[in-house]
This record gives sequence, C-alpha cells and structure tokens, in this order.
Amino acid sequence: MRSDNVTKGVERAPNRSLFYALGYTKEELERPLIGVVCSYNEIVPGHMNLDKIAEAVKAGVRAAGGTPVEFPAIAVCDGIAMGHIGMKYSLVTRDLIADSTEAMAIAHQFDGLVMIPNCDKNVPGLLMAAARVNIPTIFVSGGPMLAGRLEDGRRSCLSHMFEAVGAYKAGKLDEAGVEDYENNACPSCGSCSGMYTANSMNCLTEAIGMGLRGNGTIPAVWSARLRLAKHAGMQIMELVEKDIKPRDIMTPAAFHNAETVDMALGCSTNTMLHLPAIAHECGIELDLDMSNAISAKTPNLCHLAPAGDTFMEDLEGAGGVYAVMKELTKKGLLDTSVMTVTGKTMAENLEGVVNRNPEIIRPIDNPYSQDGGIAVLKGNLAPEGCVVKRSAVAPEMMAHTGPARVFDGEEEAIAAIYAGKIVPGDVVVIRYEGPKGGPGMREMLNPTSAIVGMGLGESVALITDGRFSGATRGAAIGHVCPEAAQGGPIALVEEGDIISIDIPANRIDVQVDEAALAARRAKWVCPEPKVKTGYLARYAKLVTSAARGAVLE
Repeated sequence: MRSDNVTKGVERAPNRSLFYALGYTKEELERPLIGVVCSYNEIVPGHMNLDKIAEAVKAGVRAAGGTPVEFPAIAVCDGIAMGHIGMKYSLVTRDLIADSTEAMAIAHQFDGLVMIPNCDKNVPGLLMAAARVNIPTIFVSGGPMLAGRLEDGRRSCLSHMFEAVGAYKAGKLDEAGVEDYENNACPSCGSCSGMYTANSMNCLTEAIGMGLRGNGTIPAVWSARLRLAKHAGMQIMELVEKDIKPRDIMTPAAFHNAETVDMALGCSTNTMLHLPAIAHECGIELDLDMSNAISAKTPNLCHLAPAGDTFMEDLEGAGGVYAVMKELTKKGLLDTSVMTVTGKTMAENLEGVVNRNPEIIRPIDNPYSQDGGIAVLKGNLAPEGCVVKRSAVAPEMMAHTGPARVFDGEEEAIAAIYAGKIVPGDVVVIRYEGPKGGPGMREMLNPTSAIVGMGLGESVALITDGRFSGATRGAAIGHVCPEAAQGGPIALVEEGDIISIDIPANRIDVQVDEAALAARRAKWVCPEPKVKTGYLARYAKLVTSAARGAVLE
C-alpha cells in the first residue's frame, strides 16, 4: 500500500508516533488510509452540510475496512462574490484547490481519496487534483438545493432573484416583490437549484464516471444523500483493492461522453472551461471545435432553470443523469464500454434504467432541439472562439445584428444598464474581464440578469471576454478569445460598430474591414494591469486562454 511509506517498518516509527499523537491506533494504521477531502465551510450554502456528508463517508470507509482521514479544501460562494472584486477570486480558486489537494494527498501517502465538493470551482478543482495525483478516487457531492416557492406559489431559484433586481430597476417590481424573492428563492442548503455551474459539474462527474448514480441530482436535504455518501465510502475500498485510478476512468472516450451529456442536459457554459482543464491534467487536450461537432449530433433533452421552469429535484425524480444517458444510448451517442467508479462499465450501470418523466427528460425522438445546449461561435471578433448557452437563448435572438455599446469592465456596463442607457437592438460589449485582463475572468450574472429583468432579454445581446454564471440566460456570449488584454479583436471594437451574431451558423463578427481593424491594432496599447500584487497578479502571468480552459502554465 502507498501508506506503507508512512506506517510500516522501524524506519517509520517517527511517522507512526505522530499518527498516535492524533489518536489513531495500531489497528487503524494496518488498514488502507483513505483521505477524505471535505469542502465544508460556513460561507457557502452548498457546503454548510458537507460535515454531515463527510461523517457518512467515513462511516462507509470504516464499514468496508479502511481508515478515513479528513482534511479540508476551500470554496468560494459565487453568488456572494458576485458584482464586486470578490468575483476575481472565484475561477482562480480552482487551481488553489487542485494544488493544495495534490500537496496533501502526496505528502501523506493516502491509499485512496474520497472527494466531497459541491460548488462551482470546487468540483473541477478536485477533479483536476484527482487526475494529477492519480490514486483511486471517488466523488460524492453535497447535493442541490431545493427549488424555492414564492408567496403566490410560484417556484423560484437564484437566477430569478438576480433578475428581480433588474425588474426593480426598471420599475416592474416593488421592494416587497424583491423581498419575496430574497426570502424564498433559496430555501435550503445545497448547490443552487437550477442547471447552473455547480450542478452541471456534479452531473458531469457522473457522466465521466467519477461519481455514483445520483451524485448530481439527489437533493442536499434528502437522507438518500447520506446513504449515497456511505456507499461512496464503501466503494473507495473496492477501487483501492482493484487499483482503479482516475486516469483509468477519465479517458478520451469518457470526456467525449461528458461533453455529449453536457449538450443533452443544457449545462453551464463554464463546463467549456472546466472540462478542458480536467482533461489537461489527464494529458488529454480538448478542442473547442469538438464541442460543435458533438452538439451537431446530440439533441437537447432538458430545459432546467435558467432555460426552463424545472429544477434539479425534478431531474432526480425523472431518473437523473443515468436516465439522460440511457436516452442517449438509444442513438449510440455514448461509448458505454468505459470504466466507472462503480467498478463496472457504463453499459452495466445503465442496465434497467428508465426515463420516469418524459416531460422533464425529453425522449431522444422528441427533443427540445436537434442540437446541443451549448454552441461555440467563431469569426473575426473571436478567432479562437466564444461560447453561448444556446438552450437558454430566446428564439428571436438566435440571430442578431446591432450596434456595439462598449464598456471596459463590468461596473461601467451595469451602471449603464440600470440607468436605462441600453435600448433594444444593442450589443453590450464588456471587455478586459478575461483570465489575464480581469484578472480572474469574472462572471457577468449581474449585467445579464439586469438585461433580462428589465425586459430586454429578447432584444439585447451581451458579449464579453469574461464568463457567465450557469444562472445566466439570454443571448449572453462569453469567453471571447483572444481576450482584450492579449490584444484580441474585442479590444479593437468601437462604440457603434455593427456586430452580427448567428448562433445556428456558429458565427460572430464585427462588421469592420480588416484594414480598419489593422489600423486600430497598430494604435492599441494594453492597459496597465488592474492588479499588480498578490495571488491575482501571479495568476495573470501564468494563465492561458479561456479556449484552453484557462489552465496555468
């Protein structure tokens, strides 16, 4: 066992003495040591229950003959960090999480790991660590929040809460209405209840084979979540015994499966950052162009919030991620020979699975659309690509042409939107918010929610080299690459330039000829960095393009 390096032989007597100082017994040190990576904290609603999940995991490990050893991982609440400097510290935590978990796992020579994440960067950060460390590992998340219910009985969620602020600014909702959302949109612990980034990544953890059935969909407050955690603790022991490691599971075929399920579910555009970053740790390079090829043949089967009015608990009731995958196998869209943390193949896992609610999970012959939920657009404005959640775009905005309204940062844009300076037909351009330029690639949920809440969601587009929350809906196009801080074409756009967006054709262009763009480029000077010290400054120097997953090099 790997743990023999810290527990066996006379030479390791000093090491054992420190385990004894922790209260471990000789008998416990003779069993496999299982690291339990728990992201519990008291600032993220999706993480406030993870101490209970960890206790259940440890019970499962002990029941199966292992010795659990818990240690922490950090997490940021994107909703609380939204709209101020704190959002610069969201994406960057993905690498802190991966690095610190690598350090802990290797320094202490664990035989296996159980990862307990839940929210946006915490899940991909731990998947990156799992790939990097490559010892037997299983994931069990904290589970999604229940949908809220307003005073009039309507169901609600966090994206509605943000849009309510825009409605208030437009005079469409009074303070009492805002307070109704404030008090009722987020009724329980758990990752926010729509198909936002956290739930997208927890669902894709099942699809890629690293989590047990229900990992992405069993609500946080259900006792079934605790049973799932116990089973994960038991199952890690089988993975250790058989030496089934993350890179045995996260193969090119598994990433292809994950992107296919992504398109069927209508996941967050942030998956286009996280899947390439996780694959990179596996020695696999995912090309954004592959996403469009997958999307072209993958029907969109689900419209969970913000694309529709259904929520994660509804997806669980319909059969969860496994039921979605079962539908996809009917057209041969998944490689079901891949290994998973169950110790079985996907084909074996899907035996007997049924779609229990065809209104929540559309049958593959009756999809919402014949193509997937995410589209990658390219053109002279984004030569390396940009992304949009196609399933959450109004039909009338699938193709749009309008004048650019240019802002060098989120704050300028949100002030103009709230002041009523954005009108139907406009294309809002928010730049210098990319991985380097931000630094940190902030989410633009406040501007997009304001646009929708003020009744402009069917007439105004927004493009940015920043990114979006999974809660964003509308013609919101992010990850424009190259970013402005690297001299990408988005840096050259001027107020009033005509921008054309054609999502079905996967195109985005600024209607300015190459000679004029070249003249602007010759005059362009990169602005001074917004942050010059600390972690963000180091991050800006190391981070790569969003088209590559914003990995560090």
